[in-house]
Amino acid sequence: MILDTTYRTDLEESMDDFSMDNEGLITALDDIAKINQLLGGNAVTLDGVKKLIKDIPADQTITIMDFGCGNGDMLRMLADFGKKNNIKFNLIGIDANAASIRHAEKCSEKFDNISYLAEDIFLYDFSKYNIDIALITLTLHHFKDDEILNLMKVIFNIVKKGIVVNDLQRSKLAYRLFQAIIFVFRLEKMTANDGLISILRGFKRPDLEKFSKKLGLKKYSIKWKWAFRYQWIIEKI
Repeated sequence: MILDTTYRTDLEESMDDFSMDNEGLITALDDIAKINQLLGGNAVTLDGVKKLIKDIPADQTITIMDFGCGNGDMLRMLADFGKKNNIKFNLIGIDANAASIRHAEKCSEKFDNISYLAEDIFLYDFSKYNIDIALITLTLHHFKDDEILNLMKVIFNIVKKGIVVNDLQRSKLAYRLFQAIIFVFRLEKMTANDGLISILRGFKRPDLEKFSKKLGLKKYSIKWKWAFRYQWIIEKI
């Protein structure tokens, strides 16, 4: 197969079906979290959060909402980080798939500062929340360009400090690396297929620069991170 990563693919992933509710979904969510941990993906988001909270007083509770939270792994990582560093976090995960939220709640039973919402981001009323920081980890690539712009506008308008985006670089090398991961870890078919499509739906730096320009962002940074990620930090002025 000739691999062309010039443009984002329009292929859809199985997980794009928000009504999905089966063991395959749970396996895929957990596999994604494990691979993200293995390749250092959690550190990319944590690094962004550290930058956005550096000027927040130590006695203030910081509310962070994770958009497209999956099994909640990122929020549990932040809860552990907050506990170790005496940082008060109020952590909220939101996902359109109710089955994902049920699984995340089950995985997070021991964390009293994590809660979840099974809601459509575009329809939910966020006015009752004072959200300091929004996280968008391995979620943005699920949307088409025009949808990304709409989503980012919604999220930018409801946060007080900023947004941390952590998503995939679209590249041939990343694609081949994931093929090797599929073989080594014997990933399930759904996880394998969705993972490869995710890379083809991922981003190159010009994509994120284009979004930043169209959104009229004043203060942001875009950095390449291992393993084949982009960290896009957006700050409110």
